[in-house]
Parts: sequence; structure tokens; C-alpha cells
Amino acid sequence: MSEPIDRTAGASARSIGATTVEARALAPDLARGCMLLLIALGNAHVYLVADTIGVRGYPVVETIPDRVVVLLQMIFVDGRAYPMFAALFGYGIVQLARRQEAAGIEQNAVRKLIRRRGWWLLLFGLAHALLLFSGDILGSYGLLAIALAGVFTRARGRTLLVMAGLWMVPVAGLGALQGLPVPEGAQPSASSMSISNPSAAAVFRLQEWVLLTFQQVLVSLVPALLFGVWAARRRLLDEPERYRRGLRYAAAAGVGLAVAGGLPMALMASAVWSEPGFTVSVLAGVLHAVTGYAGGIGYTAVVGLVAIRLRGRQGALSTALTACGQRSMTSYLGQSVVLVAVLAAYGGGLGDDAGVAATAVLAVLVWMLTVVAAEVMRRLRYRGPAEVLLRRLTYGRTATRHGRSG
Repeated sequence: MSEPIDRTAGASARSIGATTVEARALAPDLARGCMLLLIALGNAHVYLVADTIGVRGYPVVETIPDRVVVLLQMIFVDGRAYPMFAALFGYGIVQLARRQEAAGIEQNAVRKLIRRRGWWLLLFGLAHALLLFSGDILGSYGLLAIALAGVFTRARGRTLLVMAGLWMVPVAGLGALQGLPVPEGAQPSASSMSISNPSAAAVFRLQEWVLLTFQQVLVSLVPALLFGVWAARRRLLDEPERYRRGLRYAAAAGVGLAVAGGLPMALMASAVWSEPGFTVSVLAGVLHAVTGYAGGIGYTAVVGLVAIRLRGRQGALSTALTACGQRSMTSYLGQSVVLVAVLAAYGGGLGDDAGVAATAVLAVLVWMLTVVAAEVMRRLRYRGPAEVLLRRLTYGRTATRHGRSG
């Protein structure tokens, strides 16, 4: 199903509220739950206060554990997690639009609903950055929803893929810039992490958030988001059994390309390859950036294949991961609360002394905590505070009856 959504019946119909948990497809939520581990790992090292900054913002590492963790994260996490996150966001927006379409809502009303959701996401992102973490992603998704609402509902499948392909050109350019040798005395991009005064740190976070949001909106997130829209039109994760063979190819090729493409920068960041030269560094940066999108697609395909095997026989772990994915915004914000409380200078302050390996362990523990919390909420039949608030703001009173759900 690659044609654009085009229903005009029921022009006066009111938009329907959020879908019930029972009606949700397994694979997208399972993917979100797993993806949040990568997000935690990708964000944790940003809280470190380092004297010397190295490749892609990582501290220059010296100990063996830190080198091993940086090597693995550069291959499997860095530049790979957020493309997966963006693809799933695009997928979810199409699911929202399809649900409205099925209820007979006209296309203009659907676009207004997407934009209204986008404005609220932008405000969520602003609050997240102002209070906790400048590396927020919610504001970027909000701006993209506002700007691309028409693309979500009208663009044809081939147009989406062509646009995504063309957008990889600026992605490659950004990768080249990120691959440039780091000058001595370079400051981290999130310098707010080293500021202990909460008010001053908030001002710096806001500045960092604005710059990062525009970079993500103009370059980083668009290709993966468009691919997610295309995939949702074809229901790749709603009906993964139909695409089992294609998902296998996507998983093998995507993850394989991500590993191969991430290895050069990983060797540089972990100080295994100390003097690669200017040209090699730039090319490695391009390769790392471009193959990250393949990795995000590959990871999503892997989860789709897992979902096929789990249909009708979910265990405790997959149920908890799915619950976390259904409450992904609450879990994502919860990660920031804990990481700030422990690591940030304006929080617990342990980022002054911790290393990359220690923060990776903390990231895994924080993710596990959010999975457990999500499972508790599932058993209590509660969606999650961030999800309930966003739905209420987006849909109005129609969403209040969905605050509790299975």
C-alpha cells in the first residue's frame, strides 16, 4: 500500500482518539522498547565532563574498558540509534493518519491533527531541554511533523524514497564535517553538562537545543523519517509475515553495512587507529554517517523478524519490552531524569569522574529500570504520564477515556 492517503468522506467528522493498546501492532512497539536501550547508551556519554574531546564528541579514552565500550558503541549505537528512532516516528504518524482515515476524517483535518501533535511535541522538547537535557529529540520530531504533515498524507511511495535518497547528500556532508580531525582544546557540543549552576546551565541547554534541533530537522532525521513513512504505507511492521524474506535481506544488509561502515571511526575513537590522516578521517566520517541509516533500518527489520516468531506466544521479557515501547516517551524522558540526577554537573555531578564504560553500565541499568516501570504500568492498565498528556492535548476530551488501557 504505497499510495497516498486520500479520503474526503466525513468531512465534518471529528478526529478519533488514540488507539487502544490491544489494537496496536506488536513489532513497532517492540522495536521502540529495544531502541530505547540504544538511545540510553548513545546519550549517557554526553553527560561526561572531559578535559579532551575526541571523535564524534566522545572523550579521549585511555583505559581498556573505556576503549572497548567506545569501539562497540561507535559500531552499533552511534549514528545508528536515532535513524531507527526517526523511522519509527514516521511509521507511527502514518498509523495515526490511517486510523483517522478509516474513521472517515477528511485529509485536511488529518493534516491539522498531525500539526497539532507536532506543536505539542515541540513544546515537550522545549521543556525537556530547558529542565534536563539539550540533546532532546522530541522538539525535532515536532517541527518535522509540522513541516511535513502534507508529505505524511499525500506523497507517493516512490517520491518518499527519492526524497530520502536525495537527503542523504547533506547527511554525507555532515558526516564529513564530523569526521574532521578534532583540534586540541575542542569543547564538547553539550558544554552545559559541566555547569553546576542550574539557571546558567538551563540557558546554555536552550542554546544547544536550538542549534541541535535545526541540524536534526534540516539534515539528520529526514531520510530515516521518510523511509519510516514509506514502510508504514506498506505495513512492513504491521504485517511482517508478508515481508519475511525482505526483512531478512534488510536485517542482514543493514546491520552488515552499519558494522563495516562504523568500524573505521570506531577504531579512531577508541584510539586503536591514532593517526589516520585528514582525507581518511573525512571519508570515514561520511561512511559512518551514511551506513548509520542502513543500521537503523537493519535493526528495525531484525525486530520485525522477532515479532513474527513471537506472535501469539509472547514471554515476560518481550511483553515488558513492548510495554516500554508503548510508553516510549515516558521512558525516554525518564532516562533523562535519572542520568541528570546521577551524572550532570547541575544534578548529581558524577560525570566529572566517571568514564565511558561506567556510564554505559549506568545507561543499561536506567533502561532496565524504565522497562520494569513500563511493565508495572501495563499491569496497572496505565499508558504512561507523558503519553496520556500528549494524547489529551492532541485529541482533547476524546483521549481521556484512553488514559487507562490494557
